[in-house]
Amino acid sequence: MRRDYELGFIIHPEATEEQTRAIIERISTIVNNHDGEVVRVNQWGRRRLAYPINHLRDGNYVFVDMILTPETVAELDRTLKVTEEVMRHLIIKRDPKAVQREREAQAAAAAQAAAPVEQEQEQEIAEQPEETAPVSEEEAPVEVAPEEIEEFVPPAIEEDETVEA
Repeated sequence: MRRDYELGFIIHPEATEEQTRAIIERISTIVNNHDGEVVRVNQWGRRRLAYPINHLRDGNYVFVDMILTPETVAELDRTLKVTEEVMRHLIIKRDPKAVQREREAQAAAAAQAAAPVEQEQEQEIAEQPEETAPVSEEEAPVEVAPEEIEEFVPPAIEEDETVEA
């Protein structure tokens, strides 16, 4: 049974971009080899740690959302423990309801991104000349000047300020 997991890990601050990419690639390879799927990789970059780890105050934060089997979690945990550049890591199972809401929001965003294309097509259709029947004088809209509007608007109803109880 596949479940949604989130992996967060902190890489040594002196690790290069190549080393960071290699670690992420190794994680992706493990996940894909065990019939899993990497949904998203979110690299926060260098941040201040809450407490010093091995006399270091900074670290590169990386978060990976994945769908995988529980057996794969053990393999990932073992791999991250032996990787020298990884200072700390944590794998958590995500709440299914939160994951569902997130996926619905992404689907809505994708639909909204596709909407401007549909609106452009509708606008092109609307801009095409239409064949219309001639309008008679009785059906034609009446133009009224702002000064003449006062003649058509009824006066406001004035109510007595006394209230009978």
